[in-house]
Amino acid sequence: MTRKVAIFAFNGDPMCFGHALLNLMDMRERGYEAIMVIEGTATKQVRELMDEGKPFADLYALAKKEGAIDCVCQGCSSKMGTLEDAKGQGLKLCKELKGHPSVARYLEAGYEILIF
Repeated sequence: MTRKVAIFAFNGDPMCFGHALLNLMDMRERGYEAIMVIEGTATKQVRELMDEGKPFADLYALAKKEGAIDCVCQGCSSKMGTLEDAKGQGLKLCKELKGHPSVARYLEAGYEILIF
């Protein structure tokens, strides 16, 4: 059985978010069913990493291309001013928990949860 991991990236610090991306892509290369949920101040990175000159922009682009970004928090991206950026990139928005993604939904689907 394939191991299922959902990485919840909350921290908007570029280095922390970059390490969440590194681990996401490493797990996928190892055959894990790994996905990322972008939450909290990490939703700032949806805009920041569109700049190809930023560190980890290449990993972000690859994660999007592979469909590894499961969703972006609608409430947090709205608060951080990046809701339209997420929509413009075709990223799915999650809001089932009072405007935010539900961790329980991922647990019920068999995912282990990692929080960065």
